[in-house]
Amino acid sequence: YYTKAQRILLQYQHMPSFQGINTDCVHIMEQLAATLKQQFHDKQSSPRQLAECVDLLLQLREPAEQLCEEFLKHARHKLDCDLEELQYQISWTKGEASPQSPERPSQAYTSTPMDVLEFIDSGCNGFLSNMCLVIASYNDMFLNKQDNMLIDSYNDMFLNKQDNEALENIAMKKLVHFVNSLMEQYFQAVKMRIQLERETGDNTILVRALDRFHRRLQAMNKLLPDTDFSRAGTDIVSSAARDRVDHYLESLKQHFADCLTDVRQNLASPRPAGKQEAALNLGELLSGVQLNTVDQVKSVLTNLQVFIAPDITFAMKPYFRGAFCTTGVREGLVVAFVRHLTTVCHDFCEGGGERWAAPPALLLILSRLCSDFENSTISYLITLTEEQFDMDSRNEMTSISDLCNEVKVTAQKLLNHYVKVQGLAISQMLRKSVETRDWLNTIEPRNVRAVMKRVVEDITAIDSQVGQLYEEGVRKERSSDSSRRAHSYSASQQRRGQWAFTPSIDNSLISNIQKLFSEKIEIFSAVEFSKVSVLTGIVKISLKTFMECVRLRIFGRYGLQQIQVDTNYLQIHLWGFVSDENLVQCLLDEIVCSTVHRCLDPVLMEPSVIELICDRG
Repeated sequence: YYTKAQRILLQYQHMPSFQGINTDCVHIMEQLAATLKQQFHDKQSSPRQLAECVDLLLQLREPAEQLCEEFLKHARHKLDCDLEELQYQISWTKGEASPQSPERPSQAYTSTPMDVLEFIDSGCNGFLSNMCLVIASYNDMFLNKQDNMLIDSYNDMFLNKQDNEALENIAMKKLVHFVNSLMEQYFQAVKMRIQLERETGDNTILVRALDRFHRRLQAMNKLLPDTDFSRAGTDIVSSAARDRVDHYLESLKQHFADCLTDVRQNLASPRPAGKQEAALNLGELLSGVQLNTVDQVKSVLTNLQVFIAPDITFAMKPYFRGAFCTTGVREGLVVAFVRHLTTVCHDFCEGGGERWAAPPALLLILSRLCSDFENSTISYLITLTEEQFDMDSRNEMTSISDLCNEVKVTAQKLLNHYVKVQGLAISQMLRKSVETRDWLNTIEPRNVRAVMKRVVEDITAIDSQVGQLYEEGVRKERSSDSSRRAHSYSASQQRRGQWAFTPSIDNSLISNIQKLFSEKIEIFSAVEFSKVSVLTGIVKISLKTFMECVRLRIFGRYGLQQIQVDTNYLQIHLWGFVSDENLVQCLLDEIVCSTVHRCLDPVLMEPSVIELICDRG
């Protein structure tokens, strides 16, 4: 009635009778406006009550911009309370708060910490529901008002079209700023809560919570078209998925480290006397590591498949699915784990620190593990991943062949390092045996030295160890007539004796001429993945060390003869371990030749006596 009468009162307010009525009406309307504005300060006011107040105040020509601010200020109090409860739940889950905490909001909530699904439900049913209600009410009151107003004869009392558009722009900016500032706080709370799920073992509840969160944000976009909360929600979902992938990668790394620890404990555990080799089955240890590792990877892949289940809304989004499957699972998990395994194994080949103390058997197991990964396991795991996660082959990905080549290089380094470690261990025994003996004043040899028997025993043990993991390999054709080999060896010694007593010919010159026509022996060459190749490498390193130690000593007659006996014993027992018996023959001949050159009284022992001593030894 006032709005209808206001035009007449203004028109005739110069008349005393109308002036008094107008003054009284203005005073009454000011009181009414003040009473209506009190609703904004009442925390218990409902959105419906506020909408009615705003409608009446707009008709009373109250500034719309000020009403926008008052409405949003009142709405913010409730939304802030919702955010405080969410933040409190996060602190409670972390153990930083309790139900009796004085900082807890006054609303009656659960007495136990919420799981992530309950947390998301609480946020959706509380904060997001209230936010949607605020947006809808705001739209009705300030943005869609012209559609609801009754345009009658008093149309001039309302804003003209140009002013109305300006009001809508201002009102929209205020709403967008209001919503964005609160939603940013809400997203931050959700991120913090989801990050607490990094260590969880089951993804089902987490994915359900993320799906519910994503669905609700999509619904909000319809209320406020100028924003895209679904994309922000997808970023949070993607971040949560990456966190899960990173967590599983760390768990795979830890599991592999635990497997290596178990292997080392098994290798170091004492075994019954006389059953050392029987109790140490390297093949079983290798199979245990390999099967456990592959099963663990498969289990992780199964757990991650819930992120792309067909009933999950965000799983259908290309910008989530592509990055998650390719960058996250294939590259960030499987490929990254294989490269971590390669790095760990490669570290065992580096000198210094605790890694240097790795047992040789562990190096052998890891070399075969990498070899098996290169031959079949990598291809199996990558193919399985691509099938389970339906990947697009057009994306840039690490090729299987490149990954296999990386692992193959590591397998080769491990095997080379195993040969080096074992060869140096035997070399150490030979070096000490040569350096600690007085070769000038030794007695006439009657037995093979104990160190030579120990060398043969150790190489025999290594042969058994390597044979558990690698195939025999290819040998050059050799003679089975050991007596003929001994005769040939003795004949070569006799020839050297002739050189030693021929004054017209320089012994060193003859030896050097002979080397020119002999095949060069590369001591530290790459080892093939076979038992024969591994043992050949170890024997070459050992005999080369023996030779170099001999070249640093001076020998008497019996010292030379002892070297003859020792080398003949090694020839009898080592030829069966190497790929070419001529290699052993050549190195041992060189040792005896060097001893002759370093001998003050080079008188060789009869071959028959040498054979008798070796047979008795």
